[in-house]
Amino acid sequence: MSKKKSFFDFLNFKKKKNIKNKTKIIKNSDVIKNINIKNNNKTNTGLFNNLKSKLKNTRNKINDKIINLFFKKKNIDLNIFFKKLEEELLLSDIGINTTVKIIENLKKYSQKNNISEKKELYIILKKILFNIIKNVSIPLEYNSKKPFLILVIGVNGSGKTTSIGKLSNYYIKKKNKSVILAAGDTFRAAAIKQLSIIAQKNNIPIISHKNKSDSASVIFDAFKSAQSKNIDIVIADTAGRLHNKKNLMEELKKIIRVTKKIDIQAPHEIMLVIDATSGQNVLEQVYSFKKYVEVTGLMITKLDGTAKGGVVFSISNQYSIPIRYISIGENEEDIEIFKPNKFIDSLFTD
Repeated sequence: MSKKKSFFDFLNFKKKKNIKNKTKIIKNSDVIKNINIKNNNKTNTGLFNNLKSKLKNTRNKINDKIINLFFKKKNIDLNIFFKKLEEELLLSDIGINTTVKIIENLKKYSQKNNISEKKELYIILKKILFNIIKNVSIPLEYNSKKPFLILVIGVNGSGKTTSIGKLSNYYIKKKNKSVILAAGDTFRAAAIKQLSIIAQKNNIPIISHKNKSDSASVIFDAFKSAQSKNIDIVIADTAGRLHNKKNLMEELKKIIRVTKKIDIQAPHEIMLVIDATSGQNVLEQVYSFKKYVEVTGLMITKLDGTAKGGVVFSISNQYSIPIRYISIGENEEDIEIFKPNKFIDSLFTD
């Protein structure tokens, strides 16, 4: 019987130097077949450069200090090197648990393969980071049901309603889907108004009731309307629930029960919107929501306006919830499907 391969056996590789474009290519059939550090072979350079530009705050936070540590610090003791790297990862808001995991893996790999060359360790660091986020890159399969109900949840200020506008624009203009909105945040009249503006701008229907009405009934009516009108996707807003308020969480559970009267599998996606600028605080938010409902996907907002984008690695490492989309700007078009290779390459430019 063959022994089960360890993480580090899995990472064994052959190096090949490409003189023409000055890149290093690591052979590994299952983890990363081809890492181009300079990314000269991108199939869509425009989109890559856009993401790279949008993530400049996080990239500057992560990339500058780490690049300096790997490539500019000469003759530094390896133990001191790992200690300094750990400090920089923590300052990049990657989080203590994830940072410890990264450092331990990097140390073990260097010891097992007798590697002391920091440039080689840099390549391995990127691979380890890729491994952390690769399994959460699962696109949303919204064609599996019609109407497909997306229940959007999150705390106040996370960018929830704005994200609904971006999702609406994305499904209509890029995926040619019909969309209806449900103004389920009945606690704030401003939220209903904001969603109405989004519906008007995208020329799509919206179901809303008067302020302070039952949120579950609004979403139920929108779901039924989508059925009768053969609409593809229902995007339902919910109140900006403070994650420590049990009564509001119970109402969220009520919404789920009510929609199951129409379709036992509904809601088909419970998408938690989290604000990257909140840093490590989002871990507590994810934990609190997961106690009450089955969070099936994440949308991470405001990545363009923060140096705390390292939290993506913490969330992925701790919860393994699919990251469906990332929001990288204020315009409706500033939304992208989360792609690990693209994310890593946008953060590390050497």
